[in-house]
Amino acid sequence: MNIIPVLACKDMAKSIRFYLEILDFELVGTWPEMSSPAFSILHRGGAELHLSTYPGDGVLGSVVAIVVNDIENLFRLYVSRGLVPIKNDSPVHLGPTQQTWGTTEFYVDDPSGNTLRFIQRS
Repeated sequence: MNIIPVLACKDMAKSIRFYLEILDFELVGTWPEMSSPAFSILHRGGAELHLSTYPGDGVLGSVVAIVVNDIENLFRLYVSRGLVPIKNDSPVHLGPTQQTWGTTEFYVDDPSGNTLRFIQRS
């Protein structure tokens, strides 16, 4: 079984730029290509993510957890590519944070307000 999150987005072009240029995803395709609403498929490291501007495909402000290795270097890479933390009042948005439940995490908000929780298990 393969579970694929579908994230609602406000502006497909802006979202695709964010996921490709900062988070290092690859674009498989967008359908219809130059239209709205649209649907896109992204890949990164064997994982798949879908973006949609179609009504009813998810809600803005959703959360997706992504389990990774070497979380410190991943965060530095994203910052070097232009990631700017949006929620300055949230320590886990400002950098990798050791959680009381034993994981290290940082959170990234995409241009549509969806949160990606990057998690490294101890």
